[in-house]
Amino acid sequence: MADNITTYQPAPAGTHIGHVHLKVADLERAVTFYHEVMGFDIVARYGTQAAFLSAGGYHHHIGLNTWESSGGNTPPRGTTGLYHFAINYPTRRDLAVAFKRLLDHGWQIDGASDHGTHEALYLHDPDLNGIELAWDRDPAEWPRQPDGNLDMFTHRLDLRDLLSEAEAVTA
Repeated sequence: MADNITTYQPAPAGTHIGHVHLKVADLERAVTFYHEVMGFDIVARYGTQAAFLSAGGYHHHIGLNTWESSGGNTPPRGTTGLYHFAINYPTRRDLAVAFKRLLDHGWQIDGASDHGTHEALYLHDPDLNGIELAWDRDPAEWPRQPDGNLDMFTHRLDLRDLLSEAEAVTA
C-alpha cells in the first residue's frame, strides 16, 4: 500500500462483483458443465479458446478460457488462488432448482450451510474451481449482535427441506 493513503473511504453501497473469468484446462468440458449442469446460456465464443455464459441476457457472468491453461493441471492444495466464487440466486426456490439440477446430473456437492444471512451449497467445477451457490435472506432477517454487527454462523443446511422447494415447482 502507498504510504500517502491515510483515510478509509468505503466503496459505494451499490458496488457488486459482476462476473468471474476462469482459466480452464478443457474448454468444452467447462462449457458443458456451466451450460448443461448449471444452466447458463452461451452468449459468445472466441473459437476454441474462450466462451462467455450468462443468466438472463447479461453480457456474461462467467468467462472461460484456455489461453494460458489448455491441458493444464489444477492448482495443488496449499497454494494461493481462488477459494470459491458465489452465484447468488434471487429466491430460495431458485437455489433449490439449481440443487436439483446438480443432483439430476449426478454432480456431487462438497457441503451445505446455513449462515444466517444466507444459505449456501458448495461444490467444484471440473477444473476444481470452488463455487458457492447461495440465496440471501432479506437483510432485515440477518442475525445481529447487540451492537448491530452481523452474527453470522455456520449451521447444517437441511437439504431435504431445500429440495422440497424444487419438487414443488415440478409437481
